[in-house]
Amino acid sequence: MTPTLVRHHRYADSSAPVEAGTRARDWAEIQERMLAPLYEAVYERLEVGAGTRMLSLGCGSGLALLIAASRGARVTGVDTDRDRLALARERLASDAGQAAGPGRADPRARLVDSVPAAAPDGEAPYNLLTAFQPIGCAAGDSEGLAPALTSAVPLAVRGATVVLAGWGPPERCATAPVLRVAARLTESARSPRSGTGWRPTLRDDLEEVAARAGLKPDGSGRVSCPFGYADVDSAVRGLLSTGLFDTAVRATDRTQVEKEVAEALHPHLRPDGTVWMPNVFRYLVCVT
Repeated sequence: MTPTLVRHHRYADSSAPVEAGTRARDWAEIQERMLAPLYEAVYERLEVGAGTRMLSLGCGSGLALLIAASRGARVTGVDTDRDRLALARERLASDAGQAAGPGRADPRARLVDSVPAAAPDGEAPYNLLTAFQPIGCAAGDSEGLAPALTSAVPLAVRGATVVLAGWGPPERCATAPVLRVAARLTESARSPRSGTGWRPTLRDDLEEVAARAGLKPDGSGRVSCPFGYADVDSAVRGLLSTGLFDTAVRATDRTQVEKEVAEALHPHLRPDGTVWMPNVFRYLVCVT
């Protein structure tokens, strides 16, 4: 799967608050597909298939699960965002209807809102754990990952593979200057709990998380994941759906954030009105 320019999306009223369900749809319909090359590169490298039993932390609206399931894997997705999880259920149910027939549950997929206490009844432990939500661009964005991995590792077989993902170097990520808008707008909302201001990616971000979770690094890779949008409005909605601008919205207001993000996107606006930002993401392969 390659990134495609998504259809146009516009806010009906830029001053009105965005409902959680709407933002989840923006993530599912606009932003999530930008990471598809990352998912596919990892699955190809690890030869994900019928023998794979995958537990995905922060599964979002389920695109990574769908791709793994299409390769024959049994998948369990975990996400604390109930609206994204609901969309993942819709997607997987639709896929199950096509694969197994109408009204039949997909035996390959399971979705939960917290790390399960055990693998599904009657099934072997997981042999692949993934955390595809990229870290390394916001202060504190990895704080919850190590504890989640610590909870998940006991559910996996000894020597299971774990994959972590992060943003690449800022000089390789055209989106980095756009993300800096969030940090600039939240300077007046300094709080140790804010945790969403942009910061430069550090070389060993992923390795530090792995060490805290007791994992042993066993290789890494980089993947090109360009962000492509049909227009500036779609780009703004997609980027705000990531949650990386939430603190900026609270510190100012959504209208101001949208305006400044749109201005930051102008260098990436092409003559046909589309927006294109080349990015590189990094993944780390570990073993339990």
